[in-house]
Amino acid sequence: MKVNIVGKNITVTEAISDKIKKKLGGLNKYFIIDENDTANVLIRTYPTKQKIEITIPTKFAILRTEVSDDDLYRAIDRSIDKLEDQIRRQKTRITKKKTHPLSDAFLDLELLDEAEVSDDEIVRTKSIVPGLMSLDEAITKMELLGHDFFIYTDDETNKIAVVYKRNDGGYGLIETE
Repeated sequence: MKVNIVGKNITVTEAISDKIKKKLGGLNKYFIIDENDTANVLIRTYPTKQKIEITIPTKFAILRTEVSDDDLYRAIDRSIDKLEDQIRRQKTRITKKKTHPLSDAFLDLELLDEAEVSDDEIVRTKSIVPGLMSLDEAITKMELLGHDFFIYTDDETNKIAVVYKRNDGGYGLIETE
């Protein structure tokens, strides 16, 4: 796996780079990583905290984590722990459903810029092409992305649908007519 490390307001030293590459190399024990896969790591430094965002798009899934901490090395460790937990949780869920299409390994991500804007201003516009998938697969992708909703094309009805997390637990589904 290739590792692309970018620093904002910080110079990425050899020690930081080595630590990230070593930690990401440990993920090989959880799922199949292709040599062409690239892990994108964004490190941001703020006056009071360090923030690390890791995105690993594979041909089966996109894994993403975002962690802030006072100490950069602790943030790196915590982000890898979050990735491992995410992989284990989804792998367990998928193995319970042996017919799940993602059971071969492990989705689509974005890196969000944190900008100071007013509440009524559109910060970002994104176009998507909803992929054809089942409801279970859409929930799995939503969970892996850490999002509250996911837009997809239902494989049974061939119509656009939105699955979302409900505040009282469980999931909701919005189908189009």
